[in-house]
Amino acid sequence: MQGNKKELMDRLKRVEGQIRGIQKMIEEDRYCIDVLYQVSASRAALKKLGMQMVRNHTRACVANAIRQEHGDEAIDELMQFLDKFVD
Repeated sequence: MQGNKKELMDRLKRVEGQIRGIQKMIEEDRYCIDVLYQVSASRAALKKLGMQMVRNHTRACVANAIRQEHGDEAIDELMQFLDKFVD
């Protein structure tokens, strides 16, 4: 994760900005559909962040576990997570 930490943090800061924007929209009594579009955009951004982390984890942690002959456990853990994440 270290190699992509800055990229992940930048994405997370953008999501934080989106959430703050939603808070402001609600405070200003903005049109519900406009707020919902921002909620949807924030959810999509978080999903994209999560998928980037899944990629990083697979390429680093899972690959390393396979090299150390612990691949089955790492893959099982990843699949268990993905079952929850994809819903």
